Amino acid sequence: MTMRVHVVGGGMAGLATAVALTQGGVTVSVYEAARHAGGRCRSFHDPTLNRTIDNGNHLLLSGNVDTMRYVKAISSEKNLTSPPRAVFPFLDVRTDTRWSVTPNGGFLPWWIFKPDRRIAGTRAWQYLSALRIARARAATTVERALSRPPTLYERFWEPLAVGALNTPADTAAAKLLWPVLRETFLRGRKYCQPLIAREGLSHALVDPAVRLLERSGAPVSTGSRLRRITIEDGLVTQLHLAHGSITVGAADFVVLAAPPWETARLVPHITVPDITCPIVNVHFLLPGPATGFAQSPFIGLVGGVAQWVFVRRDVASVTVSAAHQLASEHVTKIADQTWQDVASALDLHLARPPKYRVIKEKQATFAQTPGQVARRPRTRTDIPNLLLAGSYVDTGLPATIESAVRSGHRAAQHIFATRGIQDYYRTNA
Repeated sequence: MTMRVHVVGGGMAGLATAVALTQGGVTVSVYEAARHAGGRCRSFHDPTLNRTIDNGNHLLLSGNVDTMRYVKAISSEKNLTSPPRAVFPFLDVRTDTRWSVTPNGGFLPWWIFKPDRRIAGTRAWQYLSALRIARARAATTVERALSRPPTLYERFWEPLAVGALNTPADTAAAKLLWPVLRETFLRGRKYCQPLIAREGLSHALVDPAVRLLERSGAPVSTGSRLRRITIEDGLVTQLHLAHGSITVGAADFVVLAAPPWETARLVPHITVPDITCPIVNVHFLLPGPATGFAQSPFIGLVGGVAQWVFVRRDVASVTVSAAHQLASEHVTKIADQTWQDVASALDLHLARPPKYRVIKEKQATFAQTPGQVARRPRTRTDIPNLLLAGSYVDTGLPATIESAVRSGHRAAQHIFATRGIQDYYRTNA
């Protein structure tokens, strides 16, 4: 009996699932509610700036192993660019103090013993506080685990936590930071090399996957919102889409790679995170190409409104995570406040912001608090032919691109194992 996998959702989790399955020879159908694939990870041409910008800013690291496998599978390595060294520059906008975190090669972090390679105002022994994350209990917050010593917390742990978890540090789950460190910074420079989309997220991570799926006979069907699911005798038997109903065969699987609120609507008995946190992104058109960013196309900010500034030629983009208050403000006020951070970071003496585009992602991720983390579902459900994928699924990682891709790979691996199919990624690692 021929098996077909119905992937509902064309974001990063759904694309990763579909790519892995098609590479393994599985027949796949992909349904996406929006008019475009990619979910939050997409690019578009903005008429105000007359530039292609990303919906949101995302920083990949070379230690994101699942994302790197996905990039290789869609033959998109050339669409990512990396600075010459693994350098993470920071600026305290209150004091105009600048420093760079510069990890070394190898597993022993001797860089913490070099004042010019660690956070300004910190001592080497203070970095032992990282061990508190490894031992953090499920209910421990970042602030509770890492608020001492205060300088290291304020200049490193807090901005890292807010940026990675999109949740205020006083409520964010500390245990989610440990895998971020374990898979990147604690493995040395080779695993924490920043990777930036050369021309945009769609160009690097979405369009090549969509083209691959089309060539494999699995085009992404956009504008295909899943309205409801029919479950009979404990199995999914029908998918009711905007354009009609589809029968799910006895040998088929359904991978629900939709946002958590959609999963809750479609399958109410599955527990999912039910509180979200917003992200605000602002893209500014600079008077000319930014200079001084040869070593790194981004800079972390401390003490300002934004946490990061990304630069691509003459566009500077800021990201404000856990932006509950800012997201409710008018775009003019948002631009005025965030421009001060950009002007400081780029040393620009412009009192008023240039042309800009504000993007509010009001449901960017689930709130990664201990209580919400406890609500993350696993890939497998109590319905044997229904699997879940998405950054909110319990991968052990924060809700990032890497988590979304890993969840998709886990869904595919389960299908491979159930049907005795060779796992493409494991045989081509």
